[in-house]
Amino acid sequence: MIIGVPREMKNSENRVGLTAAGVHELSGAGHQVLVEAGAGAGAQITDEDFRAAGAAVVDSADELWERAELVVKVKEPLPEEYGRMRHGQVLMTYLHLAADRDLAEALLASGVTSIAYETVQRPDRSLPLLAPMSTIAGRLAAQVAAYHLMSPLGGSGVLMGGVPGTDEAKVLVVGGGVVGEQAAMMARGLHADVTVMDVDVSRLAQISTMHHGELFTRYSTSLDLAEQVAQADVVIGSVLIPGRRAPKLVTDEMVATMKPGSVLVDVAIDQGGCFENSRPTTHQDPTFTVHDSIYYCVANMPGSVPVTATKALTNATLPYVMKVAGSGWHEALRTDPALAQGLHTHDGQLLHAGSAEAHGLELTSAERVLG
Repeated sequence: MIIGVPREMKNSENRVGLTAAGVHELSGAGHQVLVEAGAGAGAQITDEDFRAAGAAVVDSADELWERAELVVKVKEPLPEEYGRMRHGQVLMTYLHLAADRDLAEALLASGVTSIAYETVQRPDRSLPLLAPMSTIAGRLAAQVAAYHLMSPLGGSGVLMGGVPGTDEAKVLVVGGGVVGEQAAMMARGLHADVTVMDVDVSRLAQISTMHHGELFTRYSTSLDLAEQVAQADVVIGSVLIPGRRAPKLVTDEMVATMKPGSVLVDVAIDQGGCFENSRPTTHQDPTFTVHDSIYYCVANMPGSVPVTATKALTNATLPYVMKVAGSGWHEALRTDPALAQGLHTHDGQLLHAGSAEAHGLELTSAERVLG
C-alpha cells in the first residue's frame, strides 16, 4: 500500500503522523511510504531521517495526497486540505467530528473513508489511540494553569504550591478520566490543593486509592460543582464522551463567582469544550478573559511538545496503521471491533452516531458497511 504522511497545517502543530521508526516498520513490511518535505522538522525528524528509514520524500502536498492510498495524519484536515481528499482513499487521524460540521460535510463530499483515532475503543471502554495524547494534555494542563496564575499574565498571583505559611492554590479538575487524573497528579506534584469531580463513584474511589488519598474526590452535582468553582483558583475541564460533543458543565454564572485572575483550562475544547464560554484558541494566542478569569482553550495542546507527542502517538497508532495497510481498511475493521469504532465516513455516508446526532445528519449503520 502507498502510505502518505503530510505536513500538519494547524496553527503551531509540530507533530507528525509517523516517526522514522514507524516508517521503517511499514517499509519493512513492503509498503511504500511518502513523507512531505519538512513534515517532521518540528518533531526534530529530518527528511534524511525519513529517507534512511525507507520513505520517499515529496515536495508537494498535492502530489502526496494524490498518490497516497492511506493518509496518516495527526490533526483533522483544514479547509485548504479538503479538496485533496478523494473517494477510495483512507484517512487515519484525530477528527473530533462532532464539533466540526464543515469538516463532516467535506469528508462526506469527498467520499473518503475516515478513521478517527479518538473513537477507537476497546470492549473495556479504554481509548488506546487517545490515551497517550490525553496523558500529555492532562500533564500540560497543570503546567499552563500554574504559568497563567502569574500576575504578569493577568493571573491572580498565587503560586500553585504556595510556600510554608501561605495557602496552596485550589485546583478543581472536572472529569476523572485519563486527562483529569493526569492533570490532578501534576497539580498535586506542584503541591496544590486538588479536588477531582466526576459522576462515576467507582472511578473516584479508584483515583483516591491509587493516589493514596492525596487527591480529594467529590461526586459531581450542579450545586456542588458551582460551590467548588467559586472556591477554585484553577479549574481544569476534562470531560469526554467519545465521539460526541462535550457537555457544558461550567456555566457563565459559575465563572462570575470566581476570584479575579483565576484560570480555566478547557482540555475538552476539541469536542466543543465543557465550559459555557469556551472557544478554541491557538498556541500563538492561547487565552481570553471572561469575568476577570483567564480561559486557556488551545485545541492541540500536545502539539507544543512534538518530540514527546510524536513518539507517543506512533507507539499507539502504528499497530493499527500496520493492520489497515496490510489487510485493507475493510478487512482490518471487520476483524477488529475496537478499530471499527473509529470508522466515521465511507463513500459519502456518515457512520458514527455521535457525529450524526451533533449535526442532525443522516446516519448509516457501520455494521451494514462492514458486513
